[in-house]
Amino acid sequence: MFVPNIMRNVAIITGGVSRYARPRNENQEEMVAEAFKEALDDCPNLTIRDIDNHVCSYFSDHFEQQLAMSWIIHDYLGLTPKPVFRIEDGGAGPLAAIRAGFALVASGLSEVCLVTGVEKQGEVGTAKANEFIALASDTDFEFPAGGYYTGYYAAMAARHMYLYGDTEEDFALIAVKNKNYSLDNPYAQWPQENGGKEIGVDDVLNSRLLAWPLKTMDCCLLTEGASCVVLASEDVARNYTDEPIWIDGIGLGTDFMRPGDRPDSPTWSAINRDAKKHYPDYAIKPRELYPEISNFGACRFAAKTAYKMAGITNPLKDIDVIEIHDAYDSSELQTYEDLMLCKVGEGKNLIREGQVYVNSEVTINPSGGLEGMGHPVGSTAIGQCVELIWQMKQMIPEKHFSSRTQVDKAETTLLHSHAGTGTAIAVAILRR
Repeated sequence: MFVPNIMRNVAIITGGVSRYARPRNENQEEMVAEAFKEALDDCPNLTIRDIDNHVCSYFSDHFEQQLAMSWIIHDYLGLTPKPVFRIEDGGAGPLAAIRAGFALVASGLSEVCLVTGVEKQGEVGTAKANEFIALASDTDFEFPAGGYYTGYYAAMAARHMYLYGDTEEDFALIAVKNKNYSLDNPYAQWPQENGGKEIGVDDVLNSRLLAWPLKTMDCCLLTEGASCVVLASEDVARNYTDEPIWIDGIGLGTDFMRPGDRPDSPTWSAINRDAKKHYPDYAIKPRELYPEISNFGACRFAAKTAYKMAGITNPLKDIDVIEIHDAYDSSELQTYEDLMLCKVGEGKNLIREGQVYVNSEVTINPSGGLEGMGHPVGSTAIGQCVELIWQMKQMIPEKHFSSRTQVDKAETTLLHSHAGTGTAIAVAILRR
């Protein structure tokens, strides 16, 4: 596996989030400015004049009702005539944008790079919003047949249940965890929609069925919001902060566009020439090779790249906090396995045994994740990155309503960003 040869170490020196909600009355550039202002307020030595490059992430021109929205955001922030460009990689776009900023700084093309993310999904109805999102599936083959992402993920979840014995209750436990964690997060959307009330497993199981086994409370939220991080080279990072957060590893993987092409695919068979050798932890003995449609091979590829760069050998033991792209609670469970926190087929045990709660074996989605905090696609992983920064700097009591979701002595964290039906997935290792 190719591992990048990094020329310079790269730090995150600050970040900010504009409150997630649907709708927000502010437009895209105003929300980005809110996030950027918070980043500047938290880093008094940094000024807008210090930014020399800008990478912008957003998912859909349809949602923004604007081509080249990055130009408007860049202009509004007062960064003209400095360089700006847009990264679009579906739901993986925010971490792909961080990766692009990382590459600029690591290569020497930038010393201080701003990475922003935004999405505004509230100017159309829910059905139209889901249609816009589904345009990221294959519009020649899948979309005309009624392909919507909830349907795709329901099929993948059902397959995982069939192979490994997951239950709807397992998925519901994840939804309860994430949604209830978000109640302490002032940036989160779910508390606004739910009136700040805690929920239980029965609430999830009794919510409206969308596509079995997924119900409304198994799913993330359509959201408007923005976030940003500022990256800097090792040479200048300490001019701005005494507590830089280092990007120690970063990987990006891909998979076949159509999930129906994945079972027993010749490409994966070639990569995994000997399934027993590469996956001795395979939990059952079917003829199918991992990942088929029950897991996300792109995630494992991205994770292996990031782990190798960062020297991670035992993710469950080496990592303190993880922010996972839980567009569906079922995909969070699947991702436990793809991040190699457990054996394939045993993700359900991590939630059943309580190993993924705050200050347990590994804390997962203390921000509330996409199900609790929200999913403004182009912003999502950048906002989760900011939450990880606050975790490592022990700033959660300051930024949230309480210290309930602050992880003790968080030193090493993982950021995960997921697109399509697992078509593009990014993973980063952040260290204090």
